[in-house]
Amino acid sequence: QVQPVESGGGSVNAGESLRLSCVASETYCMGWFRQAPGKEREGVAHIDSDGIASYADSVKGRFTISRDNAKNTLYLQMNSLEPEDTAMYYCAAADGLCSGSRGSYNYWGQGTQVTVSS
Repeated sequence: QVQPVESGGGSVNAGESLRLSCVASETYCMGWFRQAPGKEREGVAHIDSDGIASYADSVKGRFTISRDNAKNTLYLQMNSLEPEDTAMYYCAAADGLCSGSRGSYNYWGQGTQVTVSS
């Protein structure tokens, strides 16, 4: 298993968009988590190998998770970004149960910073 590697973070203004990417080995479930300073890491979205996705309520309608199984790449398209979205974003992969729980994931990337200014 290759450790996931994220890219695509950056600094934007509120209302703008960013697209995160993550390259990892082939796994059943892949997800995005985020952690803001002083807060616990929380699930943002996850998707299984069949393309079934699930989102946190705070990002529904704004973020879209997708994956390219041929390239072993996970994406997170983030639109209408808000200052509250500022966090380190982590890519994670799981061989088993696909969920929004941190404990389900076996492999983690180092993270990519997303900063949204008002």
